[in-house]
Amino acid sequence: MQRHDMRMVDISDKGDVARVAVASGTIKLKRSTIEQIKAGAAKKGDVLACAEIAAILAVKKTPDMIPLCHYIIIDSVNVEFSIGEEEIKASVTVKSVGKTGVEMDALCGVSIALLTIWDMVKPVEKDDTGNYPHTRIKNILVEKKEKRA
Repeated sequence: MQRHDMRMVDISDKGDVARVAVASGTIKLKRSTIEQIKAGAAKKGDVLACAEIAAILAVKKTPDMIPLCHYIIIDSVNVEFSIGEEEIKASVTVKSVGKTGVEMDALCGVSIALLTIWDMVKPVEKDDTGNYPHTRIKNILVEKKEKRA
């Protein structure tokens, strides 16, 4: 078995800089599911409110889930959703003043937001065999990453 040498990047010599990252992604759902979400009729409750809180928690817990990420102070998290006919787009903006970027935190937040949506609508997305032939999470990406001196 080959040993892999792993370590956190040493950022001790870096200065604090204002940083912003925006990540987004989409979840494809059935039209009827989208209508239930819009109407607030999902059995588990307010889907988007729960996904927003989940995203914020995920941003705050990113270094607990991604082993070599640095712990950073998060100054702001903003979560937005846009609802289409068959998909919901989630966008997560993270701001911090520190020595390293916040794009992994934003990516973690958007991923968990989308997974939370999926979890909350599972009963209406399943087919007769218990599978999810229409449901897809896709296009997770970093839309913007900035350092502001």
